[in-house]
Amino acid sequence: MAKLVNWRVFESKMKEKDLLLFSSLDVLKVLPISRIAATFLLHRYTQKGFIVRAKRGLYVFPDALPPELFIANKLYEPSYVSLEFALSYHRVIPETVYEITSVSPKATRRFETLNKTYSYRRITKAAFTGYSVQKQGGFSFVIADAEKAFVDTLHYRIFAGRKPISRFDKSKINSAKALKYAELFRNPKLTAIVKTTLK
Repeated sequence: MAKLVNWRVFESKMKEKDLLLFSSLDVLKVLPISRIAATFLLHRYTQKGFIVRAKRGLYVFPDALPPELFIANKLYEPSYVSLEFALSYHRVIPETVYEITSVSPKATRRFETLNKTYSYRRITKAAFTGYSVQKQGGFSFVIADAEKAFVDTLHYRIFAGRKPISRFDKSKINSAKALKYAELFRNPKLTAIVKTTLK
């Protein structure tokens, strides 16, 4: 059955559905083939260089990559973009951050893929909130609010024994909102540092 699906058909059907980051299950939604055939196709097209493996079981078209923040969400689920990258995205800090940083209730992970570094820090489930859905190029992704990214960053800096953020735009942070997020971590030291930093 796999031999009946040529590359042109595969590519057009997948792109027609905007499936630019996909697994074998996504292929099954579009093509009338078995799971074994779908796995075979993905393996064959990867070998030919028609598609690229983003991670085990997840593929992209090299000429039609979806937005990086969409990829960040999908590489490791559930997760949302946060920490330094989100602070830069919201222009809270002046630096450009190239590593796409996220948080997840799952274990800490790091992926070097598609010429980019995607890192994920483990966060308590109670604090896995404070994000919103945004769109880029027709694709939706979830990213922390400026305040949540600020608190998440302080949390991990305290944990690592590093100094709090020194250069940032206070006008972009709502103090009351940031304090509410800090309380989710149930860490008095974090709450105190948030208060002091935002004075």
